[in-house]
Amino acid sequence: MSENDGKKTLGVRGGPRGGSVKQSFSHGRTKNVVVETKRKRVVVPKPGAGNVAGAGKPAPVGDPSKRPAGISDAEMERRMKALQAAKARESEDAARREAEEKEREEERLRRREEAEAKEREEQERLEALKAKEEEDERQRRAAASAAAAPVAEPEGARSAPRGSAPSSAPRKAQERDTESKRPAKGKGMGDDNRRSGKLTLNQALSGGEGGRQKSMAAMKHKQERARQKAMGGSQEREKIIRDVQLPETIVVAELAQRMAERVGDVVKALMQNDMMVTQNQAIDADTAELIIEEFGHRVVRVSDADVEDVIAQVEDKPEDMQPRPPVITIMGHVDHGKTSLLDAIRDAKVQAGEAGGITQHIGAYQVKTDSGATLSFLDTPGHAAFTSMRARGAQVTDIVVLVVAADDAVMPQTIEAINHAKAAKVPMIVAINKIDKPEANPQKVRTDLLQHEVVVEAMSGDVQDVEVSAKSGKGLDELLEAIALQAEILELKANPNRAAEGAVIEAQLDVGRGPVATVLIQKGTLRRGDIFVVGEQYGKVRALINDHGDRVNEAGPSVPVEVLGLNGTPEAGDVLNVVETEAQAREIAEYRANAAKEKRAAAGAAVTLDQMMAQAKQDKNVAELPILVKADVQGSAEAIVQAMEKIGNEEVRVRVLHSGVGAITESDIGLAEASGAPVIGFNVRANAPARQSANQKGVEIRYYSVIYDLVDDIKAAASGLLGAEIREKFIGYAKIKEVFKVTGVGKVAGCLVTEGVARRSAGVRLLRDDVVIHEGTLKTLKRFKDEVAEVQSGQECGMAFEKYEDIRPEDVIEIFEREEITRTLD
Repeated sequence: MSENDGKKTLGVRGGPRGGSVKQSFSHGRTKNVVVETKRKRVVVPKPGAGNVAGAGKPAPVGDPSKRPAGISDAEMERRMKALQAAKARESEDAARREAEEKEREEERLRRREEAEAKEREEQERLEALKAKEEEDERQRRAAASAAAAPVAEPEGARSAPRGSAPSSAPRKAQERDTESKRPAKGKGMGDDNRRSGKLTLNQALSGGEGGRQKSMAAMKHKQERARQKAMGGSQEREKIIRDVQLPETIVVAELAQRMAERVGDVVKALMQNDMMVTQNQAIDADTAELIIEEFGHRVVRVSDADVEDVIAQVEDKPEDMQPRPPVITIMGHVDHGKTSLLDAIRDAKVQAGEAGGITQHIGAYQVKTDSGATLSFLDTPGHAAFTSMRARGAQVTDIVVLVVAADDAVMPQTIEAINHAKAAKVPMIVAINKIDKPEANPQKVRTDLLQHEVVVEAMSGDVQDVEVSAKSGKGLDELLEAIALQAEILELKANPNRAAEGAVIEAQLDVGRGPVATVLIQKGTLRRGDIFVVGEQYGKVRALINDHGDRVNEAGPSVPVEVLGLNGTPEAGDVLNVVETEAQAREIAEYRANAAKEKRAAAGAAVTLDQMMAQAKQDKNVAELPILVKADVQGSAEAIVQAMEKIGNEEVRVRVLHSGVGAITESDIGLAEASGAPVIGFNVRANAPARQSANQKGVEIRYYSVIYDLVDDIKAAASGLLGAEIREKFIGYAKIKEVFKVTGVGKVAGCLVTEGVARRSAGVRLLRDDVVIHEGTLKTLKRFKDEVAEVQSGQECGMAFEKYEDIRPEDVIEIFEREEITRTLD
């Protein structure tokens, strides 16, 4: 800032032609804009002075009348400063953009120069290599000619120095002259010829001026070919001999991939061996072995069963073993109080929720006693249909508690439970239940057990027996003490720090949660996120739920849990194994499924033609009752199917078309309609589309919650298919005395009823010399001239046969009646 004649001036940069722009102020108001240049000083009126407000230019500050209304001097000054700052920023941006563009252009030029230098170096190297090859070739030829015979050299060759290349120098000189005569590249014509126009087919094929640059791979291939040519021709690559794993069958494309050979070559080799196959067809191991040896590889025979080798068979070290809770299975006859006893132990009310008061499936529970010991209990059903479920319970258990009712003694399922326990070689504890009843007789139970080689301690044996009452709770502490003592003797241990292994106790299909399996862990620890395979199914542990319905993160040995995350419902009794990857689990499950399918197919193919014809003839004479079975859990479905197979005889049988777990669906109704079968739902219901479809198609759906009701109804339905039994009852004999011919009636026999009674509605046989010559019915029975219903013994009557007249005197007529007796299945 400076003062001049009472005026204040402000210097502003950026004046025209290197001058300066000054703005004069008088009393704080702008009068004129002064522009000073190197040549002269010019006073320019302020832009916008005298213009109408709003014309796009600001009015002068010093003239309030010509300035827009409401704009003060300070505001006008601020606007001028903002305008100047914006112009300054714009000029700075333009300068920065210009500098950046210049840098980019320099970078492009630098890269282009580097590429040109690289290409020149590569070309010079190739030319040097080519010259060296030509020189070597010339020397070899010269040495060969000199060894064969001396030949006169051309005049030009004699003038050249010995050992030089006379033809190389002139050629290089000629190439340099040609290069110097080439026209210089014009502006914008780089090596890539971007402005030379479109690439034509001739240019691309000829590789001329308009051709594209070769890729680095093409240059490397060219160098390799030149090197091989310099070495005396192309050399074959050394063949890599591989060990090819060969299963029992393999697809052609997979075989080619394992050998690292082209698929076309493998197909060609197979066609040369008279096998017209494509790459997607499978061939047997012997044929594949011939092809592998033909290609020079080694064969490593493997079996499909090798996929199961990934399941680690870990031998647990003694120092890794830790104590685990015992697994106790409650077994016995139906309605002997097994579940009630377990309820009393775990202080629950499971039995109250069971349909019909009987257990329909295996339940798994953990109980903590007052002494702090943890016990794992399995409750098995006692009904006759659940034999396989009791067998599974005995196989996975450590101790069997045999429950026998004191008022009922030993029953069929009690004997079966004893046999299962002996087969599994597990110790047994006898719990004599219901001792609070007046008719209880514990001593009879002990005596009956002697017949099955079970000698209790009270009778100087080695099997513990405890008298208990599930209703009053008497003897429960003694029972738990006996279990703890037996577990202590067994010294049960397991390694929790390894891959989990367990047995599927029960499996079901839950609508909201999908396939759910109740698994008893036997070794290791199962955790959330583990990948496992169980039977023909696999999955990843999505959740673990204990017997109280709580979610847990892991389950160790002897712990029963529900596992969620399966891709399908496994069979009860399948073994669960944890593997490392999902691919391994999928391969094992697919192998097991295929093996089961092939086993079923092989069993069907093993039947001979005679057996098939005999079976077809038998099936023709056997009436069948087809049914569809859907149950809540896998064990119940299995038990129902086994019970249905036992219903029937040589005339009628029950055929289960399909069995499964989960709700009754529309596809089940479609299958039932096609087969004319009812749908049996055990503790499940049909969904809405299935109910609607069943109503439209007339398919019967029956619901059951107790298995013996289901068995009784199916047995009654199958009995309806049995033909009624026809029995004959002889009611009389008559002897023909004379034969008469009656007009309009035919021959009529005059008879004497010698025994019993003759009835009009009865059937008759004509006997001649005690040989039956006709069997039929009577057309008429008369006493004198009257038609009668029956004639008693000792009376005479007239008889005429229906559609038969070959009757003679002394013939005997046998009169009998037929009665139908309804048959039932035992």
